[in-house]
Amino acid sequence: MNTHFTYLILNFSAVFFPLVLSFDQKVAFYKLWKKLFIAIFINSLFFISWDIIFTHKNIWNFNPNYILGIYFFNLPIEEVLFFITVPYSCIFIYEVVKAYSKNQIFKFEKTVIIIFSIICLTTALLYHNKLYTLTNACICLFLIIFATYIYKLKTLNQFFVSYFISLIPFLVCNGILTALPVVVYNNFENMNLRLLSIPLEDLFYCLSLMLLPILIMDFLSRKSIQVISK
Repeated sequence: MNTHFTYLILNFSAVFFPLVLSFDQKVAFYKLWKKLFIAIFINSLFFISWDIIFTHKNIWNFNPNYILGIYFFNLPIEEVLFFITVPYSCIFIYEVVKAYSKNQIFKFEKTVIIIFSIICLTTALLYHNKLYTLTNACICLFLIIFATYIYKLKTLNQFFVSYFISLIPFLVCNGILTALPVVVYNNFENMNLRLLSIPLEDLFYCLSLMLLPILIMDFLSRKSIQVISK
């Protein structure tokens, strides 16, 4: 078997079912594609830039046995696709949760926000000398505070539910990437604490990768409503 297609296959596997189910009438995810792709594009600019810098700094690198060998700057083309397929799938889950639960699903939203904020702040302080850990914790903390207290995202309840659901496919995909490994982490720049083969920081990473485009999509929706109302 040609292992060079491994990362590419993982990308397509991650997005296959969300893409097929995008035409479900209740969710009608395809109707959000314009806002979605704008959000994913802006989100990708941020995360790909971060990825390019961290790859250059040897925070992580990529196993040539599991990639095609086509590069964008210093990133495998599959890594670039990751920032399209994974946010697409995660936001699809978020929209499904929204469509099937108009009201709050649980009453502990503020508690979850406080716990996440404390964990991010504590992690950043304890591991301030670990670049991957510090960056993840700080970005995650900023996005949570911004979404909660500044932007005041009205669907935070549904977001956290969809985040915890998204962790299942995210951890499966990331588990394969780190177990083979396709992505090799420099443990001097992280906590060196693993959930199976996955760095614990990737839990923060998943939240940030999901929350930022959702904020952008919500902002675009608000702007559309304002234009229509005028």
